[in-house]
Amino acid sequence: MSEARVKPIVLRADRESAVASGDKLELKVWLRLLTCANLIEGQVRNLLRENFATSLPRFDLLAQLDRAPEGLTMGELSSRLMVTNGNVTALADALVREGLVLRAVHPSDRRSLCLRLSADGKRAFDAMTPAHEEWIDGMMGELGRDELARLLDLLGKLKRAARRNERLS
Repeated sequence: MSEARVKPIVLRADRESAVASGDKLELKVWLRLLTCANLIEGQVRNLLRENFATSLPRFDLLAQLDRAPEGLTMGELSSRLMVTNGNVTALADALVREGLVLRAVHPSDRRSLCLRLSADGKRAFDAMTPAHEEWIDGMMGELGRDELARLLDLLGKLKRAARRNERLS
C-alpha cells in the first residue's frame, strides 16, 4: 500500500507581511487589498494556463467582447482593460489570427474598426466561463452573501474616494 503524497503548504512572503503592528490602519488595508488581488489574480492566471492553455489577458479581452456583442473599438477595449492601445493591438492580432476574434468596420464610424467575438471565440469563451466562475466562487467561499455584498459596497466607496483623490492630484 502506497502512501498518498501530501503537497506541503508553502507560505510565501507578500507585501502585507512587511507591515508592523504599529503601522497605520490605512496602510494595512491597502496592503491587504493588494495581497488579496495578487493572490486571486495569480491563481486565476495559473488555472487558465493549466486548464485552457490561455492567459488572463486573453481571457479578459474575450470577456469584454462577450459583454459587447456589437463589438468594441481598440480604444474602448484599451479603456475597459486598463492597458495601452499597443497591448490590446498585439493581443487582438493574435486572437484574430487564431480565428477567435473578428475585425470589422465600425457600424457608426466607417473610419474605425471594431472587434467582436467570432463563433469559435464565443464557443471558447463559453467553455471557460463556468470554470472561471467556479474558481472565483471557491476563492470567495469563506464569505457569506451578506459579507460579499457589504464588501462590494465598501470597495465601491473606496473606489469613489480614490477617483475623487485622483482628480485632485
